[in-house]
Formats: sequence, structure tokens, C-alpha cells
Amino acid sequence: MSGESKNEAIKLESDYLRGSIAAELAEPTTHFEERDVQLLKFHGSYQQENRDERAARKAQGLEKGHDFMIRARVPGGALGAQTYLALDELASRYANGTLRATTRQGFQFHGVLKGNLKATIRGINDALLSTLAACGDVNRNVMACPAPLHDRAQAHISEIAHDIAMHLAPQTHAYHEIWLDGEKVAGPDEEPIYGPAYLPRKFKIGIAFPPDNCIDVYTQDIGLAAAVEGGKVAGFTVLVGGGLGMTHNKPNTYPRAATPLCFASTDEVREVVEAIVKVQRDNGDRVDRRHARMKYLVEERGIAWFRGELESRLGRAVADPRPIAWDGVDDHLGWHEQTPQTSFLGIYIENGRIKDDGIRRLRSGLRAAVERFRPEIRMTGQQNILLTGIRNEDCAALEALLAGYGIETDPRKLGVLRDAMACPAMPTCGLAVAESERVLPSIIREIQQDVDELGLGDKRISIRMTGCPNGCARPYMGDIGIVGRSAGLYDVLVGGDWENTRLNTLYRKAVKVADLRAMIRNLLQVWKARRNDGERFGDFFHRVGFDEEQWVAASPSG
Repeated sequence: MSGESKNEAIKLESDYLRGSIAAELAEPTTHFEERDVQLLKFHGSYQQENRDERAARKAQGLEKGHDFMIRARVPGGALGAQTYLALDELASRYANGTLRATTRQGFQFHGVLKGNLKATIRGINDALLSTLAACGDVNRNVMACPAPLHDRAQAHISEIAHDIAMHLAPQTHAYHEIWLDGEKVAGPDEEPIYGPAYLPRKFKIGIAFPPDNCIDVYTQDIGLAAAVEGGKVAGFTVLVGGGLGMTHNKPNTYPRAATPLCFASTDEVREVVEAIVKVQRDNGDRVDRRHARMKYLVEERGIAWFRGELESRLGRAVADPRPIAWDGVDDHLGWHEQTPQTSFLGIYIENGRIKDDGIRRLRSGLRAAVERFRPEIRMTGQQNILLTGIRNEDCAALEALLAGYGIETDPRKLGVLRDAMACPAMPTCGLAVAESERVLPSIIREIQQDVDELGLGDKRISIRMTGCPNGCARPYMGDIGIVGRSAGLYDVLVGGDWENTRLNTLYRKAVKVADLRAMIRNLLQVWKARRNDGERFGDFFHRVGFDEEQWVAASPSG
């Protein structure tokens, strides 16, 4: 292990992810030691602290205010009504009274104390979900377009997402032993796909249903873009090497959009995906974790080398990738026909936080709706929720119920909020260097005032904010990315495309949070005055750049 990162030693010495987790669970302490903190991630939990209390606790001579985030893995974002109600109950019993929909179609619990970890994880499993591999150096949740259209091809995509997620789940018995019944499972542990050291870094897969790119397929380690022929999924154009995390002032780290690699039929796709995972397993950087994602392997060795490695493992040639046609991103909000007898409703969740807040009692309203109408639940990649399978005769009653809880169901009334996302950041995320979820709502509402004053209220603009450069809310795609650099300072990126196939570009470094509104208003004014007819915000700045002389020279509309 000489020269490799400490995490590699922790994994190899962990006895297939056991470490000392079971023993530490039995200790009357508030936290785990560092080695087990790293292993806990594979089991779906991050040890955190309330950083708002850090200074006061230190002044009082108290230890850090430790608690835990627990993430439930939900392949394709699909779950039943009873499962959703069970998660809601767990949020009240063991967490901070909120559920958080993630940007990868899962759920997170925040504020869980160490003494409640086992009960929470067991409760999630009793609800027919799992936390295994929701975090850690393995394949995480497999995303898929969630819209339950009356279309066999779309349904097939959801099935494939679930199949791939189950196939790539770790095989260790440790999870069952520690969190479920406490008994050692018979037979030896083995990880036929991952091996004892698992992957060099986290791994993400998403399945898109063109022409809709609602799961940001170019941001995935493996992106699968479905090709439909005769109403059936014929296969997938396979893209590799996407990923958005980076580290400030580390030029060998950067966001990257995935590259087309090959085409795989539906019968081949699981085998192809497994082989790609193994290429990363055996060749990814195990020395520098900041440089360990598969995107660096693809970028530095090239797509031709990567394809050769894949074909060598498969023992055959693969087909060339097929072209993909996109027409944007459908957030699936509002009412949509599902079948001739049923509809589904997409409900906006600001920054994914399901909570009761003033007159908008989102958590209570959703619970009441699920209890009464028993819909299937689908989570979106934009942190929103779809209530599906609603009988057409019940649509008016559902809408009236939600209105009674202050829940808006018409996405046209959301304005800029509709396409805004933020990561949790402060006070719980240990990686955050700046605020995100707690400040974006006020920033968006200020921007909305400017949009309305400028007469741009009918235009859609995506704004994504994170409290650090790791990119959990995908700020390097879309119109405007706001990335935390340090306390109160943000890098601003502009110029992605609406279809989320192109990265945006750094516009300004270290902008004060108080200056974000004025900066964005200026950009909006330039776009309005100089754009071509129908030219979107990101496309305009991608075309003309950020030099003010170019702005003046840019062609005005009409």
C-alpha cells in the first residue's frame, strides 16, 4: 500500500467494511473514530456536527455537537406510498423533523444521533429501501428519468436502473450483520465486482430518456441515453467520464462532461456497465483521492484507450455510439396524463427540503395526500416529487387538499425558483466552506424582482448553488453556477446550455454574497439587450464571452 491514500488502507484492513463499527455502536459515545467514520459512508451515513454551535461548545469545553446524516438509496427515484410514509415517520422519530430529497433521487435524514443510527437504518430497510452504497467508494444511486408516462419504453428504463443498482450493490455481509439482525452470515465475504479495496472513489450512473435530459446524463461516471425503436428500448448510447467535483486551486481537478463511448443493446448493457466499473477499479488513481474519479482516467488516457480496455474485458468489439437528440430538461412539474384513466402531479420542493414552514406546510400536506390517495412516489433529479397514478376523478380533490396546506401546484407561478437548486452546506456538511441552502432562497427572490422589472418573467433561467466546489447541486452545468469559495465568497460560472450538455465557464472569482444580485442583474440586462431572437441566457454568454467590449458588439435581438 506504499504511496496510496490512507483510505485505501482503511478499506483493505476493514474486513469488507466491518471495521470496528459494531463495537463503537455499543459504546456510550456521541461519535466514531476516524477509521470507522470513513467506513460508515459505505453503509450510507456521514458523521457530521452542527457547526453553528462549534464556537460556543468549544468555549464551554464541550466536545463537538456530533450527529449523522443517513441517505436512503432509491434506484430511479421510485418508491411506494407506504415506504414514503415510513420514511416520514422516521424523520419525526429519529431525525430533525425534515426529509431532504437529493439531487440524485434519494432521501436524506439529518440530525440523527449516534444512539439512533441503528434504529433508523433498520427502519429504512423495514420500509423496503436500503442505505448500503448510498455513499462510499462504490456505485451509488442509479438515476433514471422518473416520469411515469404511458409508455413501455420509459417503464423499461426504470426496470434497468433498478437491475443495475442491485447488480452493482456491495456483496459484503457486514451491512446485514451490523444493522439488521446482528448475526454473522454464513459463508465467506467476496466482492466479485469491487474487490476488497472497492473503487478508488465514488461512482455515479444515470439513465436518460431522450429527448429529455432531466437526470443530467453528462454529469455521470456512466451515462446511458436510451434509443427507442418501435416503442421499445433498443439499447443505449454509453457515455463515460462525467463528474463535477473539483478542488479550488488544484488545477489537476476539474468538472468534466461525459464523452460518448459506445452503443450497448439492452441485453448487453449490464455487462458493459460492469466492465466499465472494473476499468476504473483497476486503473483509477488510488494515491490522490482528489484525482480519483473516472473522469480523470478518461480525460488523461483518452476515449480510444478506454474503449480498448472495455473491449479487452468484454472479449469483443463494441458498437460505435449513436447520436443523441435533446430538446431540453423536463422537470415534470404540474399535471400530466399518465394513462387515459390516471394522471401524475409534479410538486416543487425548494432545495429538496420537505418541511412545514409558515403557511406552506409541505411535509404535512404531502403526508396527508399520500395517506388519502396512495400514489406511487417518484423523485426527480431537480429535488422535486411526483405523485403518480392519481385517478382522473381524484385530481381536483388532490389539488384542493394540497392548496389547504399552502402547496402550489402550478409551476408557472414559481418563476426563477422553478429551476434553482442548492446543496445543504452549512451547518451540517463538513465540506462546506460557505452557505448554500440557507441563503439561496433570499437570493432567488431578489433575482425574481429583477427579472420581473426587466420584463424577463417568461424566460427560464437555471441557478445552482453549492457551499463548496464538490458540485452536489451540479452548479457547473446550466445557466448560472454559484460555488462557495470561502465564508461569504463565491465563484460565479455562466454559459452552460439548457439541455445540460455543456459545462459553464468561470465568470468571476470570490464574489461577495452581498454583490451576487447586482452582478446577476447586470448579466440579465446585457442578455436582454444583446441577445439574438430566441437565444437563451447560457447560449448568449457562451457565444460572446465575458469581455464587456464583446457585450457591446454582440448582435441585439430583432
